[in-house]
Amino acid sequence: MERIDVKIKRVRDRGDITLPRYMTSHSAGMDLYADTEGEIILQPMERRLIPTGIAIALPDGFEAQIRPRSGIAINHGITLLNSPGTIDADYRGEVSVIMINLGDKPFTVKRGDRIGQMVINKIYHAAWDKVQELEKTERGAGGFGHTGL
Repeated sequence: MERIDVKIKRVRDRGDITLPRYMTSHSAGMDLYADTEGEIILQPMERRLIPTGIAIALPDGFEAQIRPRSGIAINHGITLLNSPGTIDADYRGEVSVIMINLGDKPFTVKRGDRIGQMVINKIYHAAWDKVQELEKTERGAGGFGHTGL
């Protein structure tokens, strides 16, 4: 597996929140942890911006995608809006996640809880090649649901 160096800093000098980390050697995403002042209770259909307490500096040509965690999604109906969220290589602010409670019960976010995951990806910029026609494919212009059930 290839590795890249990414600079990271703690936004607040509390030092007790775990830095993002891979939970297994084959994990694509690293877990992000809540850096809250106490507990935050998300009521059903409520959304809140939850801080992680970190800022990062990605190398040029990379992005970080912020994604939901499947365990709290299936067990509690908690997901992330604007998902996947993108952290660009030139962003230097705090990484935060927009959590929403789609469940039917209040959900408590505690300091240090795992609230999302971050995946680092290489990016490409497109160079448009304007043409009069595109190559034909079997699918063609078939859109949502075009293949049936």
